[in-house]
Amino acid sequence: MKEEEIKRYVRDRYARAANKGTSCCQPATSCCGGGKTTEIISKSIGYTDQDLKAVPEGANLGLGCGNPLALASLREGETVLDLGSGAGFDCFLAARQVKKNGKVIGVDMTPEMLDKARGNAEKGDFTNVEFRLGEIENLPVADSQADIVISNCVINLSPAKERVFREAFRALKPGGRLMVSDIVLRQELPQEIRNSVAAYTACVAGAETKENYLGAIQKAGFQKIQILEETVFPTEILANDPTAREIAKNLPPQKAKELANSIVSIKVSAVKPT
Repeated sequence: MKEEEIKRYVRDRYARAANKGTSCCQPATSCCGGGKTTEIISKSIGYTDQDLKAVPEGANLGLGCGNPLALASLREGETVLDLGSGAGFDCFLAARQVKKNGKVIGVDMTPEMLDKARGNAEKGDFTNVEFRLGEIENLPVADSQADIVISNCVINLSPAKERVFREAFRALKPGGRLMVSDIVLRQELPQEIRNSVAAYTACVAGAETKENYLGAIQKAGFQKIQILEETVFPTEILANDPTAREIAKNLPPQKAKELANSIVSIKVSAVKPT
């Protein structure tokens, strides 16, 4: 798949998610009514009832795979940069932690998501949050602007992950931190899934192996790289992709189990040297 084709497909899928208020990156049941609700999904990946009540209605679309803020240790007055900010869920939670003298910048490439996020900011009177249109591979942010860069299940969608981490490194102040939740692989996926753009936007086909993902962070210049949490991610995320369903149906049980255990959600921290 070509880079522009992937970006166009991701943009279209997340535009639909913004308009419908549903998730493209979670089990199919959350997109089709019934089954797990967005709230239940969010709690299962690390958000609290207090988090869910602290943001405007419509800010949480259930698009994440973890809670990067749970271990971020944000401080009052800091500047936070959110890569792939969606409808603003993590931005609003961060804004409450950095308080009025801090700042949060959300970057998203989907105009529909930005419209939704800006509307949510107005509803919630979040005056210290700003949303910018842009790609995470080419951030609309000056050098050394942020104290911390966060991201939640977005970098795995990028076909140029090394460039994303270089941009995050550039945008951070010396001594700044990186804290991301994302999907990685313990082993390579079958080629049929890797070639499926539908699986790509379901947070699967674009995922790198854990070694390659951490290697991209290191190549960007980050130090003190740590995996803080690692959990097997539910394979129902494949359910939105007919190709993946067919593969899973025809795999021997042992192979299917290996595939299920190869998709993991991780929280990764790193630091830009001073």
